Amino acid sequence: MNKIKAAIIGSGNIGTDLMYKLERYDHIELTALIGIDPDSDGLKRASDRGYQTFSNGIKAIEENPDLAQIVFDATSAKSHVRHAKVLKELGIVAIDLTPAARGPFVSPAVNLDALLEMETSNLNLITCGGQATIPIVHAINKVADVSYAEIVATIASKSAGPGTRANIDEFTITTRRGLELIGGADEGKALIILNPAEPPILMRDTIYCEVKNMDEAAITKSIHEILERIREYVPGYRLKQEPLFDGNRVTVFVEVEGAGDYFPPYAGNLDIMTAAAARVGEQIACHLLDGRGVNIEA
Repeated sequence: MNKIKAAIIGSGNIGTDLMYKLERYDHIELTALIGIDPDSDGLKRASDRGYQTFSNGIKAIEENPDLAQIVFDATSAKSHVRHAKVLKELGIVAIDLTPAARGPFVSPAVNLDALLEMETSNLNLITCGGQATIPIVHAINKVADVSYAEIVATIASKSAGPGTRANIDEFTITTRRGLELIGGADEGKALIILNPAEPPILMRDTIYCEVKNMDEAAITKSIHEILERIREYVPGYRLKQEPLFDGNRVTVFVEVEGAGDYFPPYAGNLDIMTAAAARVGEQIACHLLDGRGVNIEA
């Protein structure tokens, strides 16, 4: 079976979990995990699994441009700004798991096919809250025209590392933009709550929408259709109960349980990001294998 070579830059928790997820896909050949700490657990695990490992960051790609046609960036927003320039110059597709947003937002269940047809070479995974809630807002907007969407993402405090805590403002801004640009809401708002409960809770998201054209049956059907699309790559994504309706308002409660590859299952907020990234990578690989390419100038 033909495969497209891919590498991960960032050997921390996100990059390591992504490594395990990419192994499940048929059209991606993971070649390397790249970090900056030679003693990181991620690089050790990658080496044990037979992948090439590097501890010199983006220089590994610059010195070995044939290492990959797709690079997943699991570093930081500041680093990705520099990485994006290098990858573009080398003609390598970037899948960005940071808040840098140098390319358009992508939600695999909503707009990936359209972005592939646009041949975009740098795709941004928005935020964990965005991946969990934007598809639901999109599903409601398709049939009911969402005038306002508000989401509250509640995650276990233990699943929020230094990067997440340092980027709370970016989370709210980026997720809000995603609710509007991809979800289709006229106006959006995003909140995040870190819950210190023990044992740690699963990721839970509340999606609240005000709509112009209420149709309870159509909204429920549309939500269940998008739910099945998300579950294709995030099996632990589920509704907590059926949608609630009150006048022109719809409220949806979802829960995300991780696959337990590298993160504990309660860290669904992290798992949904790596699962979405792997799904995007596989679809890009199929696109490249079909000979359609991507536009590095995009």
